[in-house]
Amino acid sequence: MVGPKRQTHPALPDPPIPAYRRAEGDLTQLMDRIAYVFPGQGSQSVGMGKALAESSPATAAILAEADDALGESISRLAFDGPAEQLDLTANAQPALVAVSIAFLAALRERWAEAGIDTPTPAYVAGHSMGQYSAMVAAGVISLADAVRLVRERGRQMQASGQGRSGAMAAIIGLDDSRIPELLALGEGHGSVTIANRNSPGQIVISGDRAAVEAAVAGVKDLGARRGILLPVSVAAHSSLMAEAAEGMARVLAPIAFAEPTIPLIANADARPITSAEGARGELIEHLTRGVDWVAAVQRMTADGVTTFVEVGPGKVLTGLIKRIAPEAIAVAVDEPTAPGGIAVPFGDSAATR
Repeated sequence: MVGPKRQTHPALPDPPIPAYRRAEGDLTQLMDRIAYVFPGQGSQSVGMGKALAESSPATAAILAEADDALGESISRLAFDGPAEQLDLTANAQPALVAVSIAFLAALRERWAEAGIDTPTPAYVAGHSMGQYSAMVAAGVISLADAVRLVRERGRQMQASGQGRSGAMAAIIGLDDSRIPELLALGEGHGSVTIANRNSPGQIVISGDRAAVEAAVAGVKDLGARRGILLPVSVAAHSSLMAEAAEGMARVLAPIAFAEPTIPLIANADARPITSAEGARGELIEHLTRGVDWVAAVQRMTADGVTTFVEVGPGKVLTGLIKRIAPEAIAVAVDEPTAPGGIAVPFGDSAATR
């Protein structure tokens, strides 16, 4: 269980119930068909978690723990910016882990206030560095270790591949059958690989800048709608991150990992991770291997998951899941217009459809 036990505090306004079509059934019966998913870098924004911290003691405690672990106020940077500092990899990653786990603690707090004894979901999964949040939720690593580790992860990524100019690009509207041709366009100019398979028709490529640019230049000839170079300074999930992977292996070696209390889904091949050492290996391997979010969602739905709850800032994963598995329910808890900035699924003890 993440976060402190429920604390006594003034009553909060009743949370809004998302306007989904309802089906009979209580939360206990439903939870074996739910997965928690945690966003990665790019979901950060100035102000994230601020309304929640002002209304939720559980959230405030989580953010204070993260600040103490880092020896500085990452929560203040998340609340007030400036954006150019928050967006730095070494800041964005620990801020996202802290705020994501704060949302999880607040969600449990609000369910407790509604008299709902929250059981364990079927799976947890994180997109790229969101795996650290997922591992905190699954009891694999502590929040304090997670925020320190992702800060170091950001530093290692920034330093990896020095002397080689890296780049990443989003490719929109390309049929999966043309991916080998896309990569062939860049391979004569350097290393290029699939960094993210985010949803049908949306991938991200990563590698040497010249190779990525060459691939982007030819995407329309392959039938894609467009290719967009991303404003990043590292080639994540590519061979340029080999030094970062080696560095993180050393950093992770002395960290205590526990057996997951909830199965995790691996980024690269969607296999369930059910051991402490499997979790440790995942955090090393995914630096150089791609994130196949399509396969991850499909694996969870094949195993019976019908509802995905995006726990953390933004709604990026919710949008992707709706494209991957339109028959599933995908909901985001981040809702700025809701009391405390959080939407509470199943807040009336009924399952939602």
